Amino acid sequence: MDGNPSMRGPSESATHIARADCPHLSDPEWEALQRLATVIGEAAVAVMLRTLSPTEQHGVALGFIVKKQRDAAAATTTTASSGTTPRVQSLKLHVSNYVGNEGEPLLRLLVEVDTAIAARRIFDDPSKVAFAMSCLGGRARIWAYGRRLTDATCFGTYAEFKEELRQAFEPPKNEFRSRAEFLDLQQGKHDVHAYAQRARYLVSNIVTNPMDEATKVVTFMKGLRDGPVKTYLF
Repeated sequence: MDGNPSMRGPSESATHIARADCPHLSDPEWEALQRLATVIGEAAVAVMLRTLSPTEQHGVALGFIVKKQRDAAAATTTTASSGTTPRVQSLKLHVSNYVGNEGEPLLRLLVEVDTAIAARRIFDDPSKVAFAMSCLGGRARIWAYGRRLTDATCFGTYAEFKEELRQAFEPPKNEFRSRAEFLDLQQGKHDVHAYAQRARYLVSNIVTNPMDEATKVVTFMKGLRDGPVKTYLF
């Protein structure tokens, strides 16, 4: 929908969301919501984006991506069982470059890369590592290819690549901050889902010396706001 926003009719402005209105969504997530709009209608997606929290929007987008992947896998299995040659379809999702700047979230890159790898149906570790390295830029790209130049056998698996990337760009001081923030985390005005997502993100940053499950549970419960949820859980 083009034109001056002030000239749009009530129904048009109520059923349209521009890319600029959702800067918190990654390109793959935005593309997924555009495909979802062709299924349930643009108006329904617009209402969803206006009423759901950013965390819930991320969940809807990723849920739709996973559903499409499962549908494609089920279709492939059905075709294979019928004795005909299966047609493997893959989605080529865009992944934003990660350059390794201070404060740049590495977790988002890893989520985007994992999603794109599944959508592209990349199964072997060397191809996964090569694809992930192609999504790096700046300091991160120099680091990764520098490692390869000095040791061609590094990054033997995709899991090893991700672990080394975390160690290089999520130093202990960041883990210390994540640990400290998690131990002091409070639900406050956030809903339970957003509070849980924040807690999960902080815990995922603590990889060198992970917290034990008891500490995670006690800290999470302690930070819950007084109310029905806390009363029920206790």
